[in-house]
Amino acid sequence: MPAVTFQITNKCSRSKARLGKLNTPHGVVDTPVFMPVGTQATVKAISPRDLEEIGARVILGNAYHLYLRPGHELIREAGGLHSFMAWPGVILTDSGGFQVFSLGDLRRVTEEGVEFRSHIDGSRHMLTPEKVMEIEMALGPDIAMVFDECTGYPAEREYAKQAMERTTRWAERCLKAHCRNDQALFAIVQGSVFPELRRASARDLVSLGFPGYAVGGLSVGEPKELMCEILDETVPLLPEDKPRYLMGAGSPDYMLEGVWRGIDMFDCVLPTRMARNGTVLTGTGKLVIRNARYKYDFSPLEPDCGCYTCRNFSRAYIRHLFNVDEILGPMLTTLHNLYFLLQFMQKIREAIAGDYLPEFRKEFYSNYEANEV
Repeated sequence: MPAVTFQITNKCSRSKARLGKLNTPHGVVDTPVFMPVGTQATVKAISPRDLEEIGARVILGNAYHLYLRPGHELIREAGGLHSFMAWPGVILTDSGGFQVFSLGDLRRVTEEGVEFRSHIDGSRHMLTPEKVMEIEMALGPDIAMVFDECTGYPAEREYAKQAMERTTRWAERCLKAHCRNDQALFAIVQGSVFPELRRASARDLVSLGFPGYAVGGLSVGEPKELMCEILDETVPLLPEDKPRYLMGAGSPDYMLEGVWRGIDMFDCVLPTRMARNGTVLTGTGKLVIRNARYKYDFSPLEPDCGCYTCRNFSRAYIRHLFNVDEILGPMLTTLHNLYFLLQFMQKIREAIAGDYLPEFRKEFYSNYEANEV
């Protein structure tokens, strides 16, 4: 039996949204789902216990960062990433492709792989599809991602084509090198914002028979409307009976649009990074808690929010924590932001189950303002 299986349990009659169950060696995950990002074997500013309590079932780690520090062999000796970080739930590891290609002049891409200098100490390293599989198999997540060449935005068509084709060849090499039976390997569709490249990438990767498919290279600075257009072109080409993952999307509106088009999984550093900078998510948009207007505001971050932060602390208090650089401030805002997104996904799942997602979407946009206040 495959390590990871996926079953669709319900569909929205007026969109491409669907409910599913992702069955893994470390539990069942209801989809659509948001995955908090724990890049370096920890989700910043929140404990695994609190993650469990707010409803997180799957988190994301990063092969590039864990390879550099503390090293995949050390984590293997610790019993794998689950044991090392004391996380009982599901783990997905990104291959590090996005991080490597973000290094700019510090890396050189060849058909064999990517030679790069560490952003930590300048030491030289070489990542190939085979090396990345070695790393991810040592880390032992439930789901591992193939090594891909991620293109930014904007990108020249010729470069996007070369990167997309190389990603497909690397995916095939990853598939051949991957031999851990208790772990699923997902492919990554590339092609930037060029529909014909996305179609070619999806077609070629689907022919290889992966158990899951991600859409990479979106949510990297392109307008939301363009992202939606590319999803409209790409998602219908992915197998309906396998999970679909939109990489790097973590704002409520982006996730809602992804779900609307048939995406099942999301991840992003946005909610935790924003939280550490004093910005919180609410049903009406982003709230910058450092602003002077909240100095005497003794209401919670969001009325009717059930998170620990909103049940116990006021905007005025949290603003004070940030102003005096107390670590509790980022901890409280991180907990709130993750709780907010996990509850948001729960409400989406309920709307799909009740077949009222279009009404939910309309109400969401009637209240939500993307600008900060």
